[in-house]
Amino acid sequence: MDVPMIPHLQLSKTDGAILPDKAMYRSLVGRLMYLTITRPDITFAVNKLCQFSSAPRTSHLTAVYQVLQYIKSTIGQGVFYSADPDLQLKAFADSDYAGCRDSRRSTTGFTMFLGSSLISWRSKKQQTISRSSAEAEYRALALASCEMMWITTLLSDLRIKSPSVPILFSDSTAAIYIVTNPVFHERTKHIEVDCHTVREKLDKGLIKLLHVHTEDQVADILTKPLLPHQHDHLKSKMSLHNIYVSS
Repeated sequence: MDVPMIPHLQLSKTDGAILPDKAMYRSLVGRLMYLTITRPDITFAVNKLCQFSSAPRTSHLTAVYQVLQYIKSTIGQGVFYSADPDLQLKAFADSDYAGCRDSRRSTTGFTMFLGSSLISWRSKKQQTISRSSAEAEYRALALASCEMMWITTLLSDLRIKSPSVPILFSDSTAAIYIVTNPVFHERTKHIEVDCHTVREKLDKGLIKLLHVHTEDQVADILTKPLLPHQHDHLKSKMSLHNIYVSS
């Protein structure tokens, strides 16, 4: 398989028949969870499949088998850490919108880079339902900014000084507008805490917020199944290399 999950696939807790052997499904998914420590390209798929562990069905098992087939075709792939002394901290934050068919919650994804090396990533379903794509994107920015501040503090404790202000990239112009325009917050009182979480860091100069084109949004791979060409493009930007493929 070229991708870990079929593009545009939307799994539901009611698709297919209940598996007679639930332990087998849970065992497979549990092992895949450990693999996400070194394989960010399967993080979204594994995160999605874990949500059906309580009552797995045949459609969910089929999706697990596709992840295994993808891993088999990319057996030597892993994260490459460069010896480049660049210590610029930058992050990409993204979100889908109402991607879960059962709860209509959105999925947040972010990636953190130290120089060109990927050091942190996450794919997580949001705790509440977002009423717009801009709101979903903004919640992703809030989560990513908190992670960025934690990493900045950790680097400071290790006496590692970043050469410049950490940069947070988003492909949502609406979410960026909410950050930079306080008047717009009157229309977003239901996400006021998240609004102030990001805006405070921006006002203090702790982070810099920039726009990135959707095709170069690295965190997109952590929010939804992608087509093979886009999946491969974003993998290359995450410094994922296959040791069995000649460069």
